Amino acid sequence: MAETIHLRGEGGAVFVMDLPLPEGIAERYERGLLVRVGPDGAPAQSAAPAAEPAAPQEEEQRSDLTAGRTPRPAVNAPKSEWIACVVSRGLLSAEDAENYTKADLIDMVS
Repeated sequence: MAETIHLRGEGGAVFVMDLPLPEGIAERYERGLLVRVGPDGAPAQSAAPAAEPAAPQEEEQRSDLTAGRTPRPAVNAPKSEWIACVVSRGLLSAEDAENYTKADLIDMVS
C-alpha cells in the first residue's frame, strides 16, 4: 500500500496524494509551489516524501528534496513556512526568525 501525504496547492487547497508523486506534481513540489501539510492544513512536521528521483551525478545537482532539505516555499507562502525553511537550513533559530519580516526571510534563503 502506498504512503499517503497531504499537499497544499498554489491556490491554498489541500490535496491527498499517494507516493511516489506523479512527475509533474513532484516537479512542482521540488520548486516549492506545493507544500507538504498535515490533514488539517497545518505545516507538516515529518520528513519530505521520497519521490523516487533519478540518481544524481554530483552532490551539487541534487534538489532540496533529494538532499533531505526543506524545499524553498513559494513567495506567496505564509511567513510561518518561510520561518520553517530558514530554521531547517540552520540560518536562524525559530525564535530569532520570528523577529524578521517575511521579505527578510526570503532574502536569507535566496
